[in-house]
Amino acid sequence: MRIAIVGAGSIGLAVAWRAAQAGAEVVVHDPEPGSGASRVAAGMIAPVTESHYGEAALTPFMAASADAWPDFARELEAASGVLVGFRDMPTIVVGVEDGDRAEVERQTELYRLTARNVEVLTGRAVRTAEPLLNHRVRAGVLATEDRAVDPRAVHAALLVAAERAGVRIEAGAVREPGEIDADQVVIAAGCGSARFGLPVRPVRGVVLRLRAAADQAVPRTTVRGYVKGHSVYIVTRENGEVVVGATSDERGFDRTTGTAGAVHDLLRRSIELVPETAEYHLDEISVGFRPGTPDNLPLIGRLDARTIAATGHYRNGIALIPATATAVAEVLRGGDPGLIRAFDPARFGRPAPGAAGRADGPDSGKTEALEGSMQRLDAPFSGAPESNVHGGSDKSGAGDVRRRSESDRSSEDGSVEEET
Repeated sequence: MRIAIVGAGSIGLAVAWRAAQAGAEVVVHDPEPGSGASRVAAGMIAPVTESHYGEAALTPFMAASADAWPDFARELEAASGVLVGFRDMPTIVVGVEDGDRAEVERQTELYRLTARNVEVLTGRAVRTAEPLLNHRVRAGVLATEDRAVDPRAVHAALLVAAERAGVRIEAGAVREPGEIDADQVVIAAGCGSARFGLPVRPVRGVVLRLRAAADQAVPRTTVRGYVKGHSVYIVTRENGEVVVGATSDERGFDRTTGTAGAVHDLLRRSIELVPETAEYHLDEISVGFRPGTPDNLPLIGRLDARTIAATGHYRNGIALIPATATAVAEVLRGGDPGLIRAFDPARFGRPAPGAAGRADGPDSGKTEALEGSMQRLDAPFSGAPESNVHGGSDKSGAGDVRRRSESDRSSEDGSVEEET
């Protein structure tokens, strides 16, 4: 069987790898593999703390994917020779003020519905679990089965593993899936999938990457918290990287590397939770576009006899890599994986014939490099970055400060993979 994958983010490459392992001839189409949200994601594998009200259909799929990650990571590392930074990394969820603690209590009821291990901590126990927490934090919830991985390493490993399995990468744009010479086509282009008639929208998020010195303490858990009603997370890596995120707004494909207000808010909230954050080096400001759908559930399943969707993973793209790749492999074999029935793209209707290549608005007829842009900061706030302050504001009301880097690009068909 000849299979074409549109999109070389982590989801697309994982599908390609599994298909090639099954003996298919696979070609992946993407002008800039890995330039999207796969590169911006924090890498939380959190079937408990990524639970949200109204998304109950996602819970069993998230659980299956989380349980598959340990073996998937070992297999991927063996196939690629690249370490992916997989860690058992419990998550602690806390609130600083009374209203924040009330929100944690509300979320705890939802976490219990996942039927996974959740511990309610009070008083001294919360700081025993995470010693770096602010002394004002007096209670929390510990999800002991959450994990984490390094998304950039995962993508690099998938690229190597796929190519070693015989997958061919073609750095070109796809205008119309019907024009691809293949028996089956998988649309895994994240936000770029919208140009093929799929109901996917960009949800913009700003993420900070900090760097702890060798002698600095870092959180030993993933910290999620609420600060004056706003959520923030802090994820650490073994190499001293500390990822802080994530803002969320729907302003289309704004490619700035993060407004001053968004960066300020993330830093302030993270310092409220973990004061030590203030001492880390600010290494990078990144913007990614999560591919959201009308109900915030993925689009996984057949569009027609030749075309399959594997997109719209919103916050959970990294976490859902193993389960999505397995499910799509089953669909390609003609099966009907029960876990993805809730994600059938037909729930929103089928894309109209000829929808590919059409789009609304001023960018009609093309797909942008919808992926994240990044600015590497060689020293904390050293020099004056080139910026253009203009009208408009983000949700904090701060002016939108544009900091463009060489990573800001525009291409015809970028893969915009999911951020988590």
